[in-house]
Amino acid sequence: MEGPRVQTVTLTESAAGQVRRQLVQRGQGVGLRLGLKQAGCSGFAYQVDFADGVGPEDLVFESHGVQVVVAREHLPMLAGVEVDFVRQGLNESFQFRNPNVKDECGCGESFTV
Repeated sequence: MEGPRVQTVTLTESAAGQVRRQLVQRGQGVGLRLGLKQAGCSGFAYQVDFADGVGPEDLVFESHGVQVVVAREHLPMLAGVEVDFVRQGLNESFQFRNPNVKDECGCGESFTV
């Protein structure tokens, strides 16, 4: 029997630091906006952008002093997600640990819940 989903979205210290640096460089924004879009062969892909504001249908989570803004409609598929920022050699990217993912496509671009 599965337990209840954690109704939160978090950033690791590394991801929070990267978002802070980018917001300072950009000169505006209230945090990171995390969402979903239909894409790929499995169904959904993460959509990451800066949040310039918070709308009435948005939920706000705070992690390591950085706000993460999520549209209420996406929370069921993003509940419990931890966003990390990883550097490997010359490559750097956000990575997602999502307990709701049931399957991912072979190329890693999309997932199903």
